[in-house]
Amino acid sequence: MYTLKKTASTTKARLGELQTAHGTIQTPIFMPVGTLGTVKGVSQDTLVDQIKAQIILGNTYHLYLRPGCDIIKEAGGLHKFMNWDLPILTDSGGYQIFSLSDNRELDEEGAHFQSHIDGSRHTFTPENVVETQRILGSDIMMLLDECPPYPSSYEYAKNSMELTHRWAKRGRKAFLETEPLYGHEQAQFGIVQGGTYKDLRIESSKFMADQDFEGIAIGGLSVGEPIDLMYEFTDLNTDYLPKEKARYLMGVGTPANLLEGVARGVDMFDCVMPTRNARNGTIFTRNGRVNIRNAQWKEHHDYLDPDFPSELCNKYTMAYIHHLIRNNEIFGMVLASVHNLTFYLWLMEEVRQRIADDTFGEWYPGMVERLENRI
Repeated sequence: MYTLKKTASTTKARLGELQTAHGTIQTPIFMPVGTLGTVKGVSQDTLVDQIKAQIILGNTYHLYLRPGCDIIKEAGGLHKFMNWDLPILTDSGGYQIFSLSDNRELDEEGAHFQSHIDGSRHTFTPENVVETQRILGSDIMMLLDECPPYPSSYEYAKNSMELTHRWAKRGRKAFLETEPLYGHEQAQFGIVQGGTYKDLRIESSKFMADQDFEGIAIGGLSVGEPIDLMYEFTDLNTDYLPKEKARYLMGVGTPANLLEGVARGVDMFDCVMPTRNARNGTIFTRNGRVNIRNAQWKEHHDYLDPDFPSELCNKYTMAYIHHLIRNNEIFGMVLASVHNLTFYLWLMEEVRQRIADDTFGEWYPGMVERLENRI
């Protein structure tokens, strides 16, 4: 499924290809998040034609609750339901259950939780999460895991990791014993856990590597820990993950986080940040981030970056974007969302070119510094 094409000479950055039933993905790659079968405010045509997205995410927890498995199965799977012909990865819902910690209980069977919509009770098990993702028909499905909070005691992190490992065996068995529903193959990724404890992270990496998943995700990071710890444990995990499998750092992050992750051997990223922050007025650029809500842009009748290929940059002035966002106009949120996603995918294309010509190691530290500027 994954083909490693090149590794940078001075970092762990990797150039690769990930083959799926709905297309081949060039890595490193950022995956826009389409939680409910849509990337908020962005059409499918725009995702392909302007943003150049190669794969998007859907979320098992949210789609299971709304519109429900029956509706998606009747439609012929998530691809047909949302009219998307490229690859889809679906999260298992483990992170959403983690975020609903006041309304959920964990035991050996699985995760028991209350719907955030109507309070109804539900249970996710390693087996039925596979079944649900068979119904969704995603190209890549994630197994059910527990994402421990930060900080967690060593005992909690160890017990949580071991539960995730037991669930992983059950989830892998369910995957291997069931068939896809719509005539295309699906893949399953394992998830490394272990909190912020070195020995647990190494143990979990080795365990997931031994289960022969098609790819492996690094989970349990970007949950409130200091950024240095996120980088440290990402670097540690990739040392113990198979070179021939895709590596996915879940829920990360800023443009600078992506570059630092690539340098530590990560192939795939996802985050709601580019669209969520766009709706709140944060715009990412090649020279840093802009808060377009700030009064300094009220009379700024120039373009943000006229050489950058997005409508926001070369068709509309910053004063106009400021006006739209300050007044909560939907068009402003759409323009900012499309721009931020275009920027993230542009950055990944730049990364792939730098790895290909082996200039990534000398280029990325300076780029990280630029990206962290506040304009």
